[in-house]
Amino acid sequence: MALPVVLVHGGGHGAWCWGPMVGHLRAPVLAVDLPPKAVRGGPDRFADLPELRTLTVADFAASVLVDVDAAGFDRFVLVGHSLAGVTIPEVARRAPERVAHLVFLSCTIPAEGGSTLDRLHDDLAAMAREQVDRAMTTPATGERGAAPLPDDVLRQMFGTDLDDTAMQLVLDRFGTEVIGVIDEKVSRAGLSSGIPKTWIRLLRDTALSVADQDTSIEHLEASPGGTVTVVDLDTGHNAMLSRPAEVAAIVDGIATAAS
Repeated sequence: MALPVVLVHGGGHGAWCWGPMVGHLRAPVLAVDLPPKAVRGGPDRFADLPELRTLTVADFAASVLVDVDAAGFDRFVLVGHSLAGVTIPEVARRAPERVAHLVFLSCTIPAEGGSTLDRLHDDLAAMAREQVDRAMTTPATGERGAAPLPDDVLRQMFGTDLDDTAMQLVLDRFGTEVIGVIDEKVSRAGLSSGIPKTWIRLLRDTALSVADQDTSIEHLEASPGGTVTVVDLDTGHNAMLSRPAEVAAIVDGIATAAS
């Protein structure tokens, strides 16, 4: 029997983004919402909550393990998308005996001691920096605020190969993000090279280009992740929405082999 699979969303997303893929998985599966859970796709997804200024990568990792414990999973395959590239290695550092395999779906991996913001560039970096600066100087109100990214940018980043229904799902559910995590300096010191790692490289990704992904793979292998197996898919950034069956097949194969 395949090991359970735990799915961790990226920035501005929530467990909702894995919905189409979950139906294709044969393995037991849990898609988590990272804290603050109120902003993960619901009516308060743009709420200006105080914890958006205080939560850290460590808090994200601890939340994942709490949810995994609640689901009754002992050992599991851990899959992360995009910004989850800073979260899932931290989960594996904290519970190496429980994480059977790490799967990175077009993630951002900072250099050792660097931040996700360091990896961004051009207009996206400018927008992210503006969000960080504003968040750190403006008291939280708990009220609804502006979307962190405009719809045209969301379409450019995520809509490469999404049909109208999937793109509308992103537009309807995409929310704010924990500012500090984007700007947090991270370390993967102590990450076990004995945990197998697979990278699903997305060849039509406009949010994280192939070159960006290759740099992230280099960072992962250098610090001290060990060898990373790369699997290519000809998709855009949100492959779990555009090609859910294909991503699920890759993950199911890993979960079966790890059992």
